[in-house]
Amino acid sequence: MTLSDLGPYTEEPGYADAVRLDETDELARCRDWFVETDPGLLYLDGNSLGRLPRKTAELVSNVTDVQWGERLIRSWNEGWWDLQIRLGDRLAPLVGARPGEVIISDSTSVNLYKLAMAALADAPPERTKIVTDDLNFPSDVYILDGVAKDSGAELTIVQSDGVHGPVDRLLETIDDSTALVALSHTVYSSGYTYDMAALTEVVRSRGAMMLWDVSHSVGAMPIDFEGSGVDLAVGCTYKYLNGGPGSPALLYVRQEHQDRLANPITAWWGHGDPFEFGLDFYPVKGMRRFHTGTMPILSLAAIEPGLEAVLEAGVDAIRAKSTALTEMLIEESDRHLSSLGFTLMSPRDPNRRGSHVSLSHDLAWPITAALIERARLIPDFRAPSNIRLGLSPLTTSFVEVHTAVQRIRRVVVEGAHEEFAGTSAVVT
Repeated sequence: MTLSDLGPYTEEPGYADAVRLDETDELARCRDWFVETDPGLLYLDGNSLGRLPRKTAELVSNVTDVQWGERLIRSWNEGWWDLQIRLGDRLAPLVGARPGEVIISDSTSVNLYKLAMAALADAPPERTKIVTDDLNFPSDVYILDGVAKDSGAELTIVQSDGVHGPVDRLLETIDDSTALVALSHTVYSSGYTYDMAALTEVVRSRGAMMLWDVSHSVGAMPIDFEGSGVDLAVGCTYKYLNGGPGSPALLYVRQEHQDRLANPITAWWGHGDPFEFGLDFYPVKGMRRFHTGTMPILSLAAIEPGLEAVLEAGVDAIRAKSTALTEMLIEESDRHLSSLGFTLMSPRDPNRRGSHVSLSHDLAWPITAALIERARLIPDFRAPSNIRLGLSPLTTSFVEVHTAVQRIRRVVVEGAHEEFAGTSAVVT
């Protein structure tokens, strides 16, 4: 079945407020920076994959047609070789880092492995514990478990209430045997966001290193690695930075650690003289030592337009709109969805919430499928019962948030989800 009404729902409470907020939204202009082929589609999955910047297609065309097609291998000396360094320096202000502290390299998972192994190798022999929590992204936990096994360390996973970071339990767990604490800044499931500065201070005061994954916060809120005393960090570029599917990730190492920590994957891009082609490896100084193999230039270059969009809009303005969008979504959900079996699975405190909101429902997957296939609304589903709504401040309007809640309500009230009971999908 198709929903009887897809909106806009001008007579429903909250609509006039949404219109007013859109009219005064200083970031509304940013929407034109991105490709939008279907204005009637509500895309609320920017926390998984950001929209395509209009400038990206033009840039990639230049990289393929001119830099690769015409200049060929000469392009390595005309910008390719240093591209990951230049983009890292461009990204650095968004995470409060100094020039030379951020590179773009590999995937988030590979970068996490490199930094976690480096931290364990650097730790005193009596420090053999890695601490994380059960809200961390599962892939991060898999990697940390592998690191622990490879290095003879112990991985401790601190339990949470399913929504909020278990700060008190973490503080009880971090002790003199802890070498590394690795957490997601904004957690993927609920959107809970840690106080980076406060927790980092405690971790470092107890002699351990702090490693943050900022995949769900970079580009959506201010981050201050330098001011927070962060040692190490990783994060993806394809969510709120709109870098494209599978785009290379960011890697941060505080300046004073760079020449002491060793990249466990010793490969030619981290070599002191890569074109010497000697068989003995010695690392280059600085951040380049954390590279591995040759950079994927096409996807690396495609990061820049999305990065420029965030820088031009300004992260403070982005965070202010993000907070207002998620506040509206929660208010509308309380008003229209709580009576239909939906439960908020994100923090109500905006200071502890990122730019996505999770709603739990016993029939979350059939509802998600109906939203995508019948209601022209794209969220995502996270097992066992969470529907995540990612609100990207550069591309999401307040009226869209109001409309989204109404479409969700109508999917359930009209039973549009019933035909999807028992179905599944590979990517959710």
